[in-house]
Amino acid sequence: MSDDWRIRVELGETANAEALLGRLGVDLAEESRRLAEELKGRRLAVSNDEDTVFVYVNTPAEAESARQIVEAELAEEGIQPTEVVSEHWLPEEERWSGEPPSETWEQEEVEQGFAPWEVRVELDSHGEADQLADQLEAEGYDVARRWRYLIVGAGSEEEARQLARRVHGEAEPGGEVVWESTPSNPFAVFGGLGG
Repeated sequence: MSDDWRIRVELGETANAEALLGRLGVDLAEESRRLAEELKGRRLAVSNDEDTVFVYVNTPAEAESARQIVEAELAEEGIQPTEVVSEHWLPEEERWSGEPPSETWEQEEVEQGFAPWEVRVELDSHGEADQLADQLEAEGYDVARRWRYLIVGAGSEEEARQLARRVHGEAEPGGEVVWESTPSNPFAVFGGLGG
């Protein structure tokens, strides 16, 4: 089984990236050839994105060997990199360890002014609905009042589930997600269809 590792080489200029790619792809200097003996029989994938070169390997040991070769080639070419970093792929987060975590869809919803989750509550009377709505609004929740029904916005699934247990409601995805899946349907159904 292989892990996924890479060396990210920030060079500051596209010409420097092209020079490094040329050296790695054709003719390694003597010091690099000596270091490359450790990687004999392996093929490393190398790519670039403008002024950044990436070397992809399977293990931390290969990453260290590849890093030494890259640094030797940079020294031979007289190029001072901005940064040379070994990174590991984080499959659960679908990002490299050197990259910042991306926003969750929930955070994106909140930034756009939508509650990503909503709790739907059906009460026995209009008065009970108003009383609970007042209480929830005082706690900072965004509440839509509809006769004896409430739709309460929540920032996360966990928050929605906790609130649903507390007020005996149902937690569901909300906000723009609902509008994307049923774009012209403004109806929030309580109690199932036809029930």
